[in-house]
Amino acid sequence: MSGIKIIAKNKRAGYDYALQDKFEAGVALRGTEVKTLRSGKCVMTEAFCTVDNKNEVWIHNMNIPLYEFGTYANHDETRKRKLLLHVEEITNIQKALATKGLTLIPTKLYFKGSLIKVEISLGKGKKLHDKREASAKKDVERKLRQGNYE
Repeated sequence: MSGIKIIAKNKRAGYDYALQDKFEAGVALRGTEVKTLRSGKCVMTEAFCTVDNKNEVWIHNMNIPLYEFGTYANHDETRKRKLLLHVEEITNIQKALATKGLTLIPTKLYFKGSLIKVEISLGKGKKLHDKREASAKKDVERKLRQGNYE
């Protein structure tokens, strides 16, 4: 895809959750946050999303470090940020969270043109044996690709 530059990925999401549906959302940011993201700094490993009773989706614990050249108007690093989604998407997410016991996890933060977007996914938590099984499959596939498997 042209015009997409990935800022940060949540690598733990694929390991800890079985990811299902994906949604693309805009993020309501402040000026110093955008400047920090343009320099490629962001940590998403502890981030999660919630839907409040006003039908708004929020992302929590996404760490955007302070802007180096910022002044008193600098942002709070781990503040909750509003995600911008269509009403239909929010209702679909709410139904899935209520009925299936799923969690809403941010998986990727990227520039799409000049806009900053976040990819969020519905995921079901993996048990320890599921994680072991997934890593064993990856090992077998890697060995088959290398031609070292007997």
